[in-house]
Amino acid sequence: MFLISHLKKFDWLLAASAMLICGIGLLSIYSSSLGIGRTVLNFQKQAIFLGIGLLLMLAISFVDYRGLKDNSYFILALYGLSLLALAGLLLFSYPIRGVRGWYKLGFLALSPVEFTKIILVILLAKYFSMRHVEMYRFYHIILSGIYVALPAFLVYLQPDLGSVLILLFLWLGILIVSGIHLRHFLVLMLCAILLFSLAWGFWFKDYQKERIVSFLTPEYEPLATGWSQRQAKIAIGSGGLFGKGIGKGSQTQYGFLPEPQTDFIFSAIAEEFGFFMISLLFFLFLLFFWRIIRIALKSGNNFSRFFALGIGIVIIAQFFINIGSNIGFLPVIGIPLPLVSYGGSSLLALFIGLGILQNIKVNS
Repeated sequence: MFLISHLKKFDWLLAASAMLICGIGLLSIYSSSLGIGRTVLNFQKQAIFLGIGLLLMLAISFVDYRGLKDNSYFILALYGLSLLALAGLLLFSYPIRGVRGWYKLGFLALSPVEFTKIILVILLAKYFSMRHVEMYRFYHIILSGIYVALPAFLVYLQPDLGSVLILLFLWLGILIVSGIHLRHFLVLMLCAILLFSLAWGFWFKDYQKERIVSFLTPEYEPLATGWSQRQAKIAIGSGGLFGKGIGKGSQTQYGFLPEPQTDFIFSAIAEEFGFFMISLLFFLFLLFFWRIIRIALKSGNNFSRFFALGIGIVIIAQFFINIGSNIGFLPVIGIPLPLVSYGGSSLLALFIGLGILQNIKVNS
């Protein structure tokens, strides 16, 4: 009876939209695996990770989130473990495409930053839920910023600028929904501008500068830095209404479109499945975001509200950055499309977050 009562309170629209989004991703990953010299191994691994993710979501939905909300030491322990995992990458991991972002476990690769995002959502939700009425104190903004800056710095050293931006967007988003004062927000924006200026002069790698320059001036080195976005636009424009079909996209199948299973999976979907599938994908994401916001609005306390909004901020930021880079509105910084792009760590981390959301829904 308990199981039936629990499942009746489950947000099945949230779960169904997530699974359908993942299904579109799996279809595209399978299709792009049919190209010359490729295998379906990534498709098989992604399918396995999806199955594990669904089981994790179901299992975690039975664990009362209020035990997490009330245990500050456990949250700090998770945060400490995430910092150790990120620091360990700099010593014990091997670079993949120049980035030390994964632990190799046999034929699998584990990315700690994906789980760090969820842990930071929990930590910031706990922090601001306890100090919601004290947001007029700039001290809380600074301290919460330090919590984010430590993992962000370790991620930057990998180097993974895209994930650093997601962590910063998460922090700023939580600050805004928690009621930051306008003057404090303007001070933060001024600091961000100054920091960006310093980063451009002293910290950004040459390839990171080239990506930003190629975005601002698309004609800049069209056969080098701007190549990826040019091929992505060609793929999107050639898909038409219903696409070229499974395994039939010229840009996707013949290697013109770089990373068609991760960074540029949106372009691969547009080319092979057309405007119809892209419209369906947008509809499913809208449904997905609506259910998350609905859970936030119906939450009984600030912790659950901030947690739901934090998960939404992470997913929305990745969604807009990935698609923006595919269509040329934003520079390419290596952000995957959530629930769609290939990547077991991202998929598992998001389904862990969805499991906690489901438990919030059940107990609200």
